[in-house]
Amino acid sequence: MLLDARQAGPATAGAHPDRRLRTRWALATAVVGGALLFCAFPPINAWPLAPVGVALLVVAVAGQRMRTAAGIALVFSLVFFGLLVRWLSGNIGLLPWVALSVAESLLLAAMTAPLPLLLRLRGRVPLIALWWTATEAVRSRLPLGGFPWGRLAFSQADSPALGWARVAGAPAVTFVVALVGAALAGLVLAPPTTRRRLFAAGWCLVALAVSPAIPLPSATAGSSTAADKTAAGNSNAADKSTAVLSLVQGNVPRERSLAEQARIQQVTSNHADATLKLAQDIHTGKVPQPDLVLWPENSTDSEPRTDPALSFLIDKSVAAVNRPILVGAILDGPQDQTYNAGLLWDPLNGPGPWYAKRQLVPFGEYIPLRSLFGGLGDLQLIPRNFTPGSQTVIFNTGNIHLSDVICYEIGYDGLVRDGVRAGANLLVEQTNDAAFTRDGSPDETDQQLAMARLRAVEHNRSVAVVSTTGVSAVIRPDGTVAAQTGLWQQQALTERVPLRTGLTLADRVGAWPEAGALAATVTALAWAGYRSRKGRRSTAAGSAEAGAQG
Repeated sequence: MLLDARQAGPATAGAHPDRRLRTRWALATAVVGGALLFCAFPPINAWPLAPVGVALLVVAVAGQRMRTAAGIALVFSLVFFGLLVRWLSGNIGLLPWVALSVAESLLLAAMTAPLPLLLRLRGRVPLIALWWTATEAVRSRLPLGGFPWGRLAFSQADSPALGWARVAGAPAVTFVVALVGAALAGLVLAPPTTRRRLFAAGWCLVALAVSPAIPLPSATAGSSTAADKTAAGNSNAADKSTAVLSLVQGNVPRERSLAEQARIQQVTSNHADATLKLAQDIHTGKVPQPDLVLWPENSTDSEPRTDPALSFLIDKSVAAVNRPILVGAILDGPQDQTYNAGLLWDPLNGPGPWYAKRQLVPFGEYIPLRSLFGGLGDLQLIPRNFTPGSQTVIFNTGNIHLSDVICYEIGYDGLVRDGVRAGANLLVEQTNDAAFTRDGSPDETDQQLAMARLRAVEHNRSVAVVSTTGVSAVIRPDGTVAAQTGLWQQQALTERVPLRTGLTLADRVGAWPEAGALAATVTALAWAGYRSRKGRRSTAAGSAEAGAQG
């Protein structure tokens, strides 16, 4: 079998006096693997390192006891997540950074503990890829709604593997990357026999061959090439509809504390000023008349429908551009609810339909176990929980039918897919990254932009990302960025985008690929566990028989 050389289990532990040294090497390998996996993600974007990171983790845990494997995976994960979300430490604080990194690492360590058992099975290379896909499915949902940051797919925005998002979404991209990593690990761990080395090398070739197998569609409207039809599932290659979007990044005060930000009431004024400048450019012909103007998350400081000052600023902005504006708003419900929402404000009718954020940020938009944690640090500045929304909303204006997600909802497959299935021909992400970029680092916003680029390819839709402080961007259906802003600038982008309809294969299969990966992983682990127990019983019986004969 491919990994026989590293399958030292408890029964053969005595044959390895250098086990401690091997564990130290495994820990060092895990540290390097976690660091290299981080380098695959923004801001470094060295996407070929993603499968290398996977391979190093597999090599590190191969042949280890379950408890040791969990410890090795914990080290790998602490390095990876600690680097990936280090933007928390410089902007929010050390405690949130450490808490999130440790929580995610413990979860991944627990799921990695049985991996050595999986490595003893035939067909282990695709099983490793399925296992990795399954772990991402779990940690994107648990605990507290999950945290999808760090999925392999989100490191591949510039990779040939990105086209697989059109087939089965982010899980397909993750599977392909993990398959390459598992094949590399198999090549390293294979016994030094020609046949087995060739077998492992064959898996590497298969994994690398499938990575660029799905061509991306062109970003231009009206394309009808064979590649377009293949990637989009023959759904919408002939769409010719377009729209002009204006994204307004009004900027906010660059303050260090949440308390200081809470006292400042000029965010809406900034966005109104930027919109009035946009109106001047429209009137002078510098930019075309947009069909829709987009403001970011939290671009109003309070409930704009009942605050006369805010409603005046929005009315003035809407009148100046003579087009609807999708406003980021804090809305009050009928029974003391508070929603983080996107609100469509029309030139004729004023405030209209709105979408409430469904996936709220724990300890940011609501406090779990408030009686226990509510008095800690800046959590005191969150006097009450936001209320999660419960439904998908399609905003209809002219030929635009847009679905909105807010901030890190872009990382959740189902939330974005729901909008496309409901009829959206445009995807919008409203976000407020001010709290995560105060140190001037683009890490968080670049990571979020990579997710949006994958969503564009996955659903064959244009995606508009509009942020208070940057980065705001217009993304074509092929995942390329048509235009983007810088950080901490007041700026407006105006771009014409294609409006696509129909469903990709990824839209149609939904979450079934993840369900399949989970089912296959659980089944394989159960079988591996059964074989391990059976082997131990056989060994024990043989020892007892030998003792009796002696």
